[in-house]
Amino acid sequence: MSFSSLVQDLSLRDSTRRRGEASNASTIDDRASRTSHISRAMSYTSTAATSVSISGDIASQLHGGYCHPLARSWQAERQLTKSMLIYPLFISDQDDEEVLIPSLPNQYRRGVNKLIPFLEPLVHKGLRSVILFGVPMRPGTKDALGTAADDPEGPVIRTISLLRQRFPHLYIVVDVCLCEYTSHGHCGILRDDGSLNNQLSVDRISDVAIAYAKAGAHCVAPSDMNDGRIRAIKLKLIEEGIVHSVTLMSYAAKFSGCLYGPFRDAAGSAPSFGDRRCYQLPPGGRGLARRAIVRDINEGADIIMVKPASQYLDIISDAKDLGKDLPIAAYQVSGEFAMIHAAAKAGVFDLKAMVFESTEGILRAGATIVISYFTPEFLDWLDN
Repeated sequence: MSFSSLVQDLSLRDSTRRRGEASNASTIDDRASRTSHISRAMSYTSTAATSVSISGDIASQLHGGYCHPLARSWQAERQLTKSMLIYPLFISDQDDEEVLIPSLPNQYRRGVNKLIPFLEPLVHKGLRSVILFGVPMRPGTKDALGTAADDPEGPVIRTISLLRQRFPHLYIVVDVCLCEYTSHGHCGILRDDGSLNNQLSVDRISDVAIAYAKAGAHCVAPSDMNDGRIRAIKLKLIEEGIVHSVTLMSYAAKFSGCLYGPFRDAAGSAPSFGDRRCYQLPPGGRGLARRAIVRDINEGADIIMVKPASQYLDIISDAKDLGKDLPIAAYQVSGEFAMIHAAAKAGVFDLKAMVFESTEGILRAGATIVISYFTPEFLDWLDN
């Protein structure tokens, strides 16, 4: 019997019962009787409704599992913690520089003399890891081979040493690429026709990675997307006898697109001609991404990264499926960060709510590490 039929049947029985009652009942008795009927009707209706709602499967009743804030947090397969976060830092070769990046809200390019005062309160709040991007600003520093990338007096190697001394428990990741250091702004060494020379680029980039590792970086992360660079770096780590103490994080699935603009403003790494579509993945290339992930796993990557994050949640999920036994990192890139800020400023949504929602989506897709410009805010929000 349907719920509406049950209610109609109940109303008919109540009406018949009322007509059969003694006509000389007192006003008080009438009121008591009506109250009793209403009570029984409500109880019967409630029972009937419950019977209808669970007639198929009692497991359909889900609300109780997330009615409380703590219970809702328990529904997440991965809960965001401070140890999952890596904070990007732009390190200038101007030691006293501290310049706001206009297209990257609340983010600065800093020289080594400004780093410690900035990082000290963040480390105190629980900052566990940073990723370093060197930014040469001095005239004449850039050249066709990116020779300044592994300069012992350059910003990255000096910063590694400084952070190891001042914050011994801070985990230091270093981006390995040539685009910030080359005069042409591309991620390797070029042929005469302007295309990438993959072999020379891999040789150079693997040398830079080893220099960072020997300087004390805990993790090297090549972002150039040249074929074979993971294997080359792994072999050189073995040759140097330090493979046991250096993590190799691969930007395995790094897609080309328009979400890197603020980063290029910060790092001064925009190509002087052309673009990077021939070595970064095309946005629709899911199969290519899967092949790149498998390749880099087989070449010895310890961590797989997907970049950008929010538009590529399916790729994060694929990475977790293909690399079941590896940590999966996702980089919420500068364009994603800037868009969230712009929309929040326009009143589209609350900033904090959207930051959590977007990051939880990244975790839900399969990431266990998130590189995020929102890390300083998370250090406060996660405490509260």
